[in-house]
Order: sequence, then C-alpha cells, then structure tokens
Amino acid sequence: MLLSNIDTRHGTANQHSYSNGNTLPYTGVPFAMNYFCPQTTHQKGSWWFHPRDHTFQGIRLTHQPSPWMGDFSHLLLSPVSGAINSTDLFFNQGSYRPEEATFQPHYLSIYSERHRILTELTAHTYGAHIRFTFNRKDMTAGILFTAPGIKSLTIKNNHLTGYICNMAGCEDKKLKMYIDLSFSTNIESLKYQENNHMIDLGPHYKGEEETLYLSFDKLASDGTLDLQLATSFISQEQATLNLERELPHTFEEHKNLAADKWLNYLNRIEVSDKSKEKISLFYQMMYRCFLFPQTWYELDKDNQPIHYDTLSKTIKSGYYYTNNGFWDTCRSLFPLYSLIATEEYEKMLAGFYNAYKNSGYLPKWLSPDERGLMPGTLIDAVIADAAVKHIATDKMPDFLKAMLKSATTVSGKDNYGRSGTLDYLTYGYVPNHYHESVNHTQDYAYSDFCISQVAELLDDKDLAKKYATQSLNYRNLIDFDYGVLRSKDKNGQPRTPFNPYAWGRDYAEGSAYQNSFAAFHDFSGLIQSLGGKERFKEIITDLCNTYPIFDVDGYGFEIHEMSEMAAIDFGQIAISNQPSFHLPFLFNYIGELSTTQHIVKELLSKAFKLGFDGYPGDEDNGSMSAWFVLNSLGFYPVTPGSGEYVIGIPFVDKAVIHLSNGNDLTIQSNNNVPQYHYSKNILRNNQHYNQLFFTHDDLMTGGNIEFDLCLVPPIKHYTETDLPFSLT
Repeated sequence: MLLSNIDTRHGTANQHSYSNGNTLPYTGVPFAMNYFCPQTTHQKGSWWFHPRDHTFQGIRLTHQPSPWMGDFSHLLLSPVSGAINSTDLFFNQGSYRPEEATFQPHYLSIYSERHRILTELTAHTYGAHIRFTFNRKDMTAGILFTAPGIKSLTIKNNHLTGYICNMAGCEDKKLKMYIDLSFSTNIESLKYQENNHMIDLGPHYKGEEETLYLSFDKLASDGTLDLQLATSFISQEQATLNLERELPHTFEEHKNLAADKWLNYLNRIEVSDKSKEKISLFYQMMYRCFLFPQTWYELDKDNQPIHYDTLSKTIKSGYYYTNNGFWDTCRSLFPLYSLIATEEYEKMLAGFYNAYKNSGYLPKWLSPDERGLMPGTLIDAVIADAAVKHIATDKMPDFLKAMLKSATTVSGKDNYGRSGTLDYLTYGYVPNHYHESVNHTQDYAYSDFCISQVAELLDDKDLAKKYATQSLNYRNLIDFDYGVLRSKDKNGQPRTPFNPYAWGRDYAEGSAYQNSFAAFHDFSGLIQSLGGKERFKEIITDLCNTYPIFDVDGYGFEIHEMSEMAAIDFGQIAISNQPSFHLPFLFNYIGELSTTQHIVKELLSKAFKLGFDGYPGDEDNGSMSAWFVLNSLGFYPVTPGSGEYVIGIPFVDKAVIHLSNGNDLTIQSNNNVPQYHYSKNILRNNQHYNQLFFTHDDLMTGGNIEFDLCLVPPIKHYTETDLPFSLT
C-alpha cells in the first residue's frame, strides 16, 4: 500500500458537542513518544485542530490521546518572518490552503501564505526532523516557542536545551519534559514581549512566559532552516542522547525510515477490493491502530529500556507505555495485536506490569500515569487474552497476583483498583450509591472470569473455580420484566422508577439498552436467565428496532454520545461507543448468523466513511479502528480471554493476514456486492465450516477462509457446539 493514500485528517472534524472521531492528524512513527500536528486555533481548548480551518499557528508537539483527557508536556513551534512586535499567536498566525497541504503518517507539509514559509516535518520515536523553507530571504527568520507553564531554557550556538512543565493530571505535578533542539544555524537571540517591546533574554531563561521568540543568524542559501529535536522525561542528558542517535540522518533519510516503520505495520494485512475507496478506508483505520499506547520508556547509553516513574519520581528500568484506556482498547485493539503484533503486545504487557510495580495496582487509564477513568479493571481482559493465546506466558504468575490484588483490596485512592470492591464481594453486585454501578458489576464479573482463565492456565483449579463462580455475579442485577440489568441498592431493592432510556447514573455513557449485555463470558447463561432463546431474541430485536430515543437523566444535558446515536438509524445500537461494539453479534449466540451479518455489513457500509467526518463517534486510541479492521476481515473477538472470534461478514473482497508467527491467513469473499448481506457457505481450508466462531489457535495456523455471499439469508440450523463460547 502507499502512504500517500492515507490522510491523517480522517475523523478530525470535531467539536465538544459532536464527535466524528475526535482524532488528531498525528505525524510520527508507530507507538512514538511524541506526535506532531498543525495547530489551527488556541481558543478552543483541546479542540485545537480542525481540518476546515485555514489558519496555521505552528507545529504542536503533543501527547493528547483524546480531547477528553487533554494534553500534557506540549509545545508549539511557529515559524514567522519579518519583524516581531508581539508574541501573541493571534497576531502571528497565517493562512494556509488545506487542500494543498500534505498530511501523512510519516510526513507533513504545510505552507504559510502570510509568512511565505514551507514547513515540512518527519519524525522518529523520540522527536522530529523539521525543515523550514523561508521564501522571503530579505526578512528576519524566526520561530515562536510556545509552552504553557514553567520552562527553563538555555541557548548555546545552534542548540536550545532545557525543560518545559505542563500537564493535564499527573502524580508528579512538576513533571518535566526535557528538550534538545538542534538548528542548522546559530540562534541569534531569545526574546520575550514586555508591553510593546521585545526584550532580549540572553542565553538563559527560567520563568512562565508562555511564548518566546527565537531569531537566527543566517539561513542556508536556499532559505532553509533545519531543526532536529528530541525529548526525554528522564533527564537533559537523555534528551541529548536521544537526539544524538538521530543527528546523522538527513531529512530525506528520516522520512524514508519513518515510512518504512509505518509500512512494516500496515503491510501486515494486505487487502484487495473492487472499490478503491474501501481499500483506502481500511488503511485509514489500520493507521489509527498503531498510534497508541505511546512509548514512555527510553533507551539508556547501553540501549537498555528505562522509564521515569511519576510516583516515586525516580528512574526505573524496564518498558513503560502510556496514553491507553483499557475499557476501550481491550475489546478490539489488543486482540488485533494478538494476530499480527505479538512482539509489541509482549513489550506492552511488560510495561503495564511495571505500572503495577510502580503504583501497586494494575492500570486502568494511563495518561501519563493512572487517571482512573471508566468502569471496571479491564486490563484483566488484555492479560487473559494474552494468556489463552500463549503470549507472555512467563509473566502470567505475576499478573495473576496483580489481578487478584485489584479484585480483593481497596486502594485508598479513587483512581486505583476497583471502585466498591468490598461491597461487590459482600453483595454480589456493586450497589447503586456508586456511580455507574451496573457497568462496574458487569465488568468486575467479566474480570473475575479473566482471573479464572489465567488461574486455569496456571493449573490453580480451586482459584479458577472460585472466580468462575464469582463471574456469574452479573446475574444478580437481571430484571426479568424488562430483560435488562437494573441497579440495586445495598438492601437489594431495584432503582425505582425505572426508565430503560435513561442515560447515566447507573450506566456508563448509555442507558440500560446499551449497557445490559456485557456478560461477554456467559451469554448462554444470560439467555437462559432471561427465559431462553426466543425471549432473548425478542429483547435484542427490540433493542435494534427501537428508535434511538434517550433521556438525559443522570447527565442532565445531552452528551455527545447521545447526539451521535440519534444521528444514525441503527436503533439503540450506539456504535459510536464501546458498549455497543459487540451488540450485533448477540444474534450468533442464538444461531442467527444472518441477522448478525446484516447488521455488521450495514454498520461497515453506512456508519464509517472516508473523510474528515469518518467515524460515528470517538475513535478512542485505536479501539474503533480495530473494530472496523477486524470486522472487515469477517470476525470479531466478543470475549477476549476465550481464545475465540465470532463470525461476521467480510467487508473486503480479499485479505491476506501476515500473522506474527510467520504464517499467512487468506480470507476470500465471493460475490461481495453491496446487496449481499449473508453467507450461504463458509469454507475453512476448503472444508465446509458450520461453527459460528473461529479459534485463535486455528487462525494462527494460516490457510484460507472462504465466504460465499448471497442475497437471501439461507435457512441454517446450528447445534449448541456450533455456538460461540459461553461459561455455562
């Protein structure tokens, strides 16, 4: 595939009240420590880029995983020409032509019409190589350096070194990002604005002036100014070491190296289709799958991984990754890695275990350290899925101890461990005086299943049995009349009055419709508890066919997820958010593959598209992109930790998956036209395949899968052994 076919602005047209992805146009390398984006405004908080803005304020070094998390350790580099009388961004920004700019994973090019400066950027893991071409050689060349908070900077010849200090939530309130900027010519001066005058600061500055001005002695004869930069969260010496490793490379060499890193990942799945647009859309999604989690570790002088621990404020050995919310990514992103990126998966697990060693609890939402957001402790699913897929097996005894700690102890800090742990163990559910209690109960029950899976693999039969039994606790909240989960107080009384359309309060970013079917490990048990397959079919059919109405209830106002569900006609399937990711596959658990296939194909075709408004809701660190990628291949991991993928319907004509073990898996979709929503036959290695799931172990052997698609849903019958995994 060609990187030129990927436009990183896909899904970037957003505002706080409506999300088309809430993504940013990151240029960098996969899993980089830093990403780089143009900034088009400084007046809209976390929404500082919009693809339809024509303003260009500069290149932002960013660590923002989501606008809802905010940025940390960020700075802005704004190339300017001519005399500077003010450092205010408004007075120095210029226009650019979005249609003429280049936004690619490995390369950014943008031309300032006002300043007549071409800015080109490519990147590496710890920094970037930027080339500024000043087309007005008669004017002073300068760069505005903008970074909120405290900064300490030193100029020496062509280097700017020091640190900046700004963050959006961190255990270390004085977290420093050290920088080393090396220019191709000497820095003439460092200045700041005082009233209407520019004051020369000399070679050193420490303070809280938000924007400083750098001017330069002399440009190259072609008007270019090269900047190579690197950062570190460890020390100034480490920032310089990170830079020195990259200095020998020219801009073009860096660009080619970055391209190679992207192609290494993107080519792990090769797709072909009659529609070039579908191919482009697939790789737009693939690009998003390899941005997060971000590298937090660095390599010391002996090339050994080390990282800064924000709790102890010390340097520790080992890997560490950040900017990842497990509530989102456990469902799709890490299962994708288990197929095509197991080496990276193992390193990430090592990093997450280091987060546990640093804090005493497994992480839930890292940015840069524990933010404690979203229900549950769903890193358990990432661990269990790795365990059953034979990934990082040597780490599982330690992980089991860590999982048990979260399941049994109270941390004393709201952002660590399980909320309401002891009440969950006492009552068999999380009482509704805890926020989002229904989601907590389901997620803890699922985590208990994950614990049992790891214990079973480690041959601890008693522990496995205990947690498998405890994983059925979700049943304590089943409301048989409504067919959903309904919260209870500590006396066992359900919340009254009950409104199944009410969002919030007992449910996370949804209502009972979106948040009552997360018994990922026990759908057969849930079906039986609700009255059997016919009753369950009525319930989930009603879910799909109910107009997307909602009541704001616990929020008191309309949140963007409500708006996004209401904007598309998929009933109460709010595909804009993670709790609905698996809902189309519930029909498989009652032997209704055709219904699952119809919904999935409609979602792939109608809810996603190329363009600035490409997603139906928040993309969330690769989770929604991985949902699209996996479903385009024809299967989806409803239950991480089971070792299974539930069958759906392929979106592309053909895909060749280059698996991590060196085998190739080819998926062929015959008669793949828009009006064919069903498969009349599925072949696995040329043999008829009747089960409604694939196992991970089977897929990893490679071979081929063939789907014969058709217009009318075939009449098929499935036995209990054909249905996907369920604990009971």
